Amino acid sequence: MFLTIGTTGTAERPATDLGFLLHKHPDKAQAFSTSYGTAHVLYPEADAGRCTAALLLEVDPVALVRRGKGKGRGGAPDAALAQYVNDRPYAASSLLAVALSGVFSSAMRGVCATRPERAAEPLPLRVEVPALPARGGPALVRRLFEPLGWTVSAEPVALDTEFPEWGDSRYVHLVLESEALRLSEALRHLYVLLPVLDDAKHYWVAADEVDKLLRAGEGWLPGHPEQKLITTRFLSRRWSLTRQAMERLELVRLAESDDAAVEEIDNAVAAETEEEEKPTPLAVQRREAITTVLRQTGAARVLDLGCGQGELVRELLRDARFTEIVGVDVSMRALTIASRRLKLNRMGERQAERVTLLQGSLAYTDSRLKGYDAAVLSEVIEHLDLPRLPALEYAVFGAARPRTVVVTTPNVEYNVRWESLPAGHVRHGDHRFEWTREEFRAWARAVAERHGYGVEFRPVGPDDPEVGPPTQMAVFELSTALTKNDKASRTGKAGKAGKAGETDATGKEAKAA
Repeated sequence: MFLTIGTTGTAERPATDLGFLLHKHPDKAQAFSTSYGTAHVLYPEADAGRCTAALLLEVDPVALVRRGKGKGRGGAPDAALAQYVNDRPYAASSLLAVALSGVFSSAMRGVCATRPERAAEPLPLRVEVPALPARGGPALVRRLFEPLGWTVSAEPVALDTEFPEWGDSRYVHLVLESEALRLSEALRHLYVLLPVLDDAKHYWVAADEVDKLLRAGEGWLPGHPEQKLITTRFLSRRWSLTRQAMERLELVRLAESDDAAVEEIDNAVAAETEEEEKPTPLAVQRREAITTVLRQTGAARVLDLGCGQGELVRELLRDARFTEIVGVDVSMRALTIASRRLKLNRMGERQAERVTLLQGSLAYTDSRLKGYDAAVLSEVIEHLDLPRLPALEYAVFGAARPRTVVVTTPNVEYNVRWESLPAGHVRHGDHRFEWTREEFRAWARAVAERHGYGVEFRPVGPDDPEVGPPTQMAVFELSTALTKNDKASRTGKAGKAGKAGETDATGKEAKAA
């Protein structure tokens, strides 16, 4: 992958001053090591009238695989093929943005001791990126760059020029031109917006990414019409970081409008003000209740069915008694986010061996899920249509048959205690139903009777004397006699899951939904 940055000049103000501004001599080809390969800087043309610098990033696919621990791009599970067939060596992405900031770090800050006046003034600039992933198409490219003073050409790249009927790919050939921007501004625009257009990052997005965004976005991001989209994508949709960045950007905007310092605006509360004690969030209480049950039952190998973004998996990893934790979800996007949040690509080998993320639907039986001590269905069943519940019931209680099953679901009676929840509404737009305590207990007892389990019920959260707790929990235990009969058939089938063999409740084979 590569990009070029060019400028024009005159005999009095030669274009070769670009070499001083970039701190890279036009007569030399230079190479710089990066975490994922080698960055080369060279000048295809360099004279007084025109000078162009090219940044060529040579990606090392072996380094990418090793740093991703074999889980594909960004540590995504079940994406082994992506190690070998992908666009990373060719298309501009966060890899190129990181190389840009490393190789041209002084230029991005506008530092040039030999030509300070040139660094501080606008230049006639031309930037070309031959292959840029653009999730949002050419229209989004223009919406991002044009408000910054660029003239934008974003031509879609055909999937195959030999077969025009196939249409265009998601890549564009980008050319940016401007005579009103400083070089440092141009580099900061590219550093932020290249990964925003790709909508992906090759590394784990930590809290310091907010500071990187605000530094690179100084002077242009607070007033950008696509500020929210830029912030959300740059921070890989980590909502806590996005909220923090948006709050800080709003302070900057207010300070600029009042011609004041940010510290003068952000002074409503003294730093030493004692913070009020905040109640423990219900989600945290729910995870604590589940882990308590699992410890009490002695479970070591646990399934988190409908694991979402991996909050419970992360909690279980903190306790060494849980030797194997398998998270299952139908959403590959949720699993990718879980992988990032768990930092699987940076996890030690011994710790990584304890966790597996699998894509699968709970509406189908799955041979990979047999042989585990416990399974958790935390806030899952209410996301299924009622006619689909028997299929889930058979897949978990009839086919997988873990010794313990923990099920939690909202208690609809408690909804009257949520002041912000309108009467008659469910707690989440994706909930297909929410049960009363009696409805949930009737379902749980029927399931236990059909499949040879015992069941007990526990409250999660404050147990209101009138409407009960906000979350209700059922703990299913396989009867002792059935556990002994099943033990032989389950022996040897445990371990890391292999190829899925999924069938629906009628025994017919089906793919994970």
